[in-house]
Amino acid sequence: METPFWASYIPAWLASLVLVLLSLCHHRRRKLNLPPGPKPWPIIGNLNLIGSLPHRSIHALSQKYGPLMHLKFGSFPVVVASSVEMVKAFLQTNDVTFADRPKMAAGEYTAYNYSGIIWSPYGPSWRHARKLCTMELLNAKRLESCEYIRREEMRLLLKGLYESSGQPIVLKDHLLDLSLNMISRMVLGKKYTGGTGENEIVTPKEFKEMLDEWFLLNGVVDIGDSIPWLRSLDLRGYVRKMKALSKKFDRFLEHVLDEHIARRREVKDYVAKDMVDVLLQLAEDPNLDVKLERNRVKAISQDLIAGGTESSAVTVEWTISELLKKPKIFSKATEELDRVIGRERWVEEKDIVNLPYIESIIKETMRLHPVAPMLVPRMTREDCQVAGYNIRKGTRALVNVWTIGRDPTVWDNPNEFCPERFIGKTIDVKGHDFELLPFGAGRRMCPGYPLGIKLIQASLANLLHGFTWKLAEEDLNMEEIFGLSTPKKYPLKTVAVPVPRLPLHMYSH
Repeated sequence: METPFWASYIPAWLASLVLVLLSLCHHRRRKLNLPPGPKPWPIIGNLNLIGSLPHRSIHALSQKYGPLMHLKFGSFPVVVASSVEMVKAFLQTNDVTFADRPKMAAGEYTAYNYSGIIWSPYGPSWRHARKLCTMELLNAKRLESCEYIRREEMRLLLKGLYESSGQPIVLKDHLLDLSLNMISRMVLGKKYTGGTGENEIVTPKEFKEMLDEWFLLNGVVDIGDSIPWLRSLDLRGYVRKMKALSKKFDRFLEHVLDEHIARRREVKDYVAKDMVDVLLQLAEDPNLDVKLERNRVKAISQDLIAGGTESSAVTVEWTISELLKKPKIFSKATEELDRVIGRERWVEEKDIVNLPYIESIIKETMRLHPVAPMLVPRMTREDCQVAGYNIRKGTRALVNVWTIGRDPTVWDNPNEFCPERFIGKTIDVKGHDFELLPFGAGRRMCPGYPLGIKLIQASLANLLHGFTWKLAEEDLNMEEIFGLSTPKKYPLKTVAVPVPRLPLHMYSH
């Protein structure tokens, strides 16, 4: 063997030791049984195979290389699970192993340096934040106590649609107003974006644009996340946009926290009225295992606002789009509403359990149009084996729910919108049925799914029960854009016509 050039600069015994170690490392790498996948290029790995819609690019690759696939994104190994069995191996059998998050620019710049729920690495801080959400902020009792808020905001949505009757509207704007106002009142205590005065910290239009950009930037494939030595160049300008967006959110959230703190100081024995109040109250607890600092309060609040707003609006918009293509399904849904609810009142949250076809329509939309088609990336905490293949510690993991929703071995006619496939089935969206995981599963499942599903169910049911819908344009474009969520590329423009049998005053106050 030819002696390496560096051997002359170190003692012979040390050179021998280095050569032995290098040989062992090479042997170990050679012996690793990695999942199948395309051969990576130098430096970029397989990034050349990923297009503007990564979930579709990865879907095409999975059809060639199988349900467990190994890729290289720059210098980082990536594994992709694209079948029910492989996803179950990631999120159930090896859930703890796959519970970490990769360090990506979005988590650093838009999530207060990984301080929130979404991007926080697995550990005490994340466990504490998740416990706060499930036990304190989004438990069943609190959601029930806030039902009056959701009811009031639903009435305002219906009122707005009545007022625009017969006129073309961008449906997503109305849906975002609904979910943003609901979430703002529940999390922040009031609609900070609902007024028009000079003291308004951000306008509704600006805030919706901020949310859209937040979801886009949290899902982009940034070259610096895959090739770290290129991050400082910010070749596509994503980091610059993330920093600018972070400043906008921080200005808004600082204003919110200052108002809440001032209010708490003015009232003796103050009782928490919203989720930010609860977080600030917990931050004062000296017995907490993990200190709840100001930035973490802002990060968790931001996650609650963003997650609760976008997912419901995107899902309902996709649902109405699909129903406009399938008039028979639309008619079947309204027949169920007429039969169960009647023609004298609107739909309330408690009615949903008696509307199995409406629930099936929502599940079918989540199958074909999952809000997060690849879920949020995970990362392995230690070496493990899946299906006999070696997966190394630090490997990034993608859960490809978009492909599972189109798997012909799981679904008959998978490309058809057919809610009937769920009738009589016990498949739900709570993370137990790996055929349908719109909110994920396991430890890192979205903690806000109980609220999200309530918003989707109630808003869709009332839109179908109280209005007839027709397209404002001839073409129904079903293209999408990719981010942390996957909304329609071209917002749905519709005309809402109120059904005369349901005057607005019948909606309960």
